[in-house]
Amino acid sequence: MLGGTGFVGRAVVEDAVARGWSVTVLHRGTKQTPEGATVLHGDRTAPDGLAALAQGEWDLVVDTWSARPSAVRDSAAALADRAGRYVYVSSCSVYAEPVDHAAAELGAVVDSSPDAGDDVDYAAAKSGGELATVAAFGEQRSLLVRSGLILGPGEDIGRLPWWLNRIARGGPVLAPGPAELTLQYVDVRDLAGWTLDAAVAGLGGAYNLAGRSGHGTMRELLEACLAATGSDAELRWTAPELITAAGVSPWTQLPIWAPPGEFHDFLYSTDVSKAFAAGLHCRPLTETVADTWKWLQSIGGVAPQRPDRPVVGLDPAVEAALLG
Repeated sequence: MLGGTGFVGRAVVEDAVARGWSVTVLHRGTKQTPEGATVLHGDRTAPDGLAALAQGEWDLVVDTWSARPSAVRDSAAALADRAGRYVYVSSCSVYAEPVDHAAAELGAVVDSSPDAGDDVDYAAAKSGGELATVAAFGEQRSLLVRSGLILGPGEDIGRLPWWLNRIARGGPVLAPGPAELTLQYVDVRDLAGWTLDAAVAGLGGAYNLAGRSGHGTMRELLEACLAATGSDAELRWTAPELITAAGVSPWTQLPIWAPPGEFHDFLYSTDVSKAFAAGLHCRPLTETVADTWKWLQSIGGVAPQRPDRPVVGLDPAVEAALLG
């Protein structure tokens, strides 16, 4: 496991250890490693950052890198002759707009290069990482997991944790409508389990990975937050036109939410039939929310924040003005 201490990487390591696998993780040493894994230290952005991988053979490599594609290029090239399969956790963000959802995994992706550096955005970074993986391991030995929105315990972006903490605080809560707006996401533990199962099965190529569109709605999400926290907060459903007219940004200021339209369709209309045909199962939304709240409480209520991602959430003064 390249990384293995953050959100997705940690879930993969914990699942693999629970299966009784022999797991090695390579990371910088700034965060605690999941129990049961062998630890190697290295910084993939440093000239000698892969020195700890100079020896050894592995059946499987999992990589969640989301910055410069050249780091994936170097890791994959270093392991191509000593690893059986390379799994790169990518993103549905790689699809070029306007997204042809009917094309599923065959849709056009954004231009990128495996040699790209830090001057690319998130979509191009993931696209370049895919190219780097395939260049080193070939189509058959490369598994590209194009994930949608990822939620669950350990989240270090802050989307679901923000909603849980906001609702736990109580009082009137700005609930962005329409209430029946469909969501599409994957629990990080379901992603980890499917990824390892797919690797064992020898799957290769690209797979969109998320629950089916409509696996949850905004109403179900926020009501699950009410149930998990035991809060007496009042959900005040507000028309999307009023929210956007006030200058509130979907997705960032109101995490997870996107109003009906092109952006919502981009996020929540992904064809995931290929992954479901390959064994994907998704737990109920209520379980994801409840377990995330338990985890959040266990660490004092403040979720970790990735330094390369913006802080999400709506300023209380802005919410109060909108609720006016």
